[in-house]
Amino acid sequence: MSSSTTVEKASPERCAELLASLTEIRARVKASSPADKVLTLVAVSKLKPASDILACYEIGQLDFGENYVQELEEKAKVLPADIRWHFIGTFQTNKAKTLASIPNLFCVQTIGSAKAATALNKALSADRSPLRVFIQINTSGEDSKSGISPLSSSSNLEDSEVVQVAKHIITECPRLRLEGLMTIGALELSLTASETEKNADFERLKETKALLEQHLAQNYSSNEKRWGDEKTGHLLLSMGMSSDFEAALKAGSDVVRVGTGIFGQRPKKTAS
Repeated sequence: MSSSTTVEKASPERCAELLASLTEIRARVKASSPADKVLTLVAVSKLKPASDILACYEIGQLDFGENYVQELEEKAKVLPADIRWHFIGTFQTNKAKTLASIPNLFCVQTIGSAKAATALNKALSADRSPLRVFIQINTSGEDSKSGISPLSSSSNLEDSEVVQVAKHIITECPRLRLEGLMTIGALELSLTASETEKNADFERLKETKALLEQHLAQNYSSNEKRWGDEKTGHLLLSMGMSSDFEAALKAGSDVVRVGTGIFGQRPKKTAS
């Protein structure tokens, strides 16, 4: 733990509230997952005070997600240096230098183009270990969502945007490691799907992963250290949020991103 943290601590009441929420979410994650699977719970802390993050950190939470580059930069400066920051917001190339300057940036989950990957790769220091990145897939096809169109069995893989971006990261961006695929999905599906019904967005991401992984294994096996999870060699899936993380885990997600379930409702972002 960093000894230089200057964050004012949350009240005992707030600490107790966060402990109860985080403990409940962890229990639900465990109950929805295979016992032998390694999972990552990302506590989405956007618009929440650094004191909330510190309270969760002090009870063992290390992975936190932020949506805004400036907010992430400010929090990273004052919070413990061994926090693993996940950037999960819209990624703009002009913010690459700021993102890359955060020494404990652990993962960027929202790469949506070769241009974004190139900007981030150029901005990263050559002496740091490769930064984990996920390609964002727009599984719902909604205009309001960022990301690349998913693959299907009828896709021309070589010409697809997903394969082109993956290939670019693997062959042209030595400071990045393609760790997996991420989706946000449609909120309506999360709220209306029954217990037995499969979430179409999660199924599309799983199919995209299977097709992409097969293609990479056939064409970039010599680059296998540049893609996939370091332990398993497989691409990871980041899907599921507060409203649907249990369904996502049952569908095979490796990473879930939970904000309101841990921190409660967040305030609306005000224009700066």
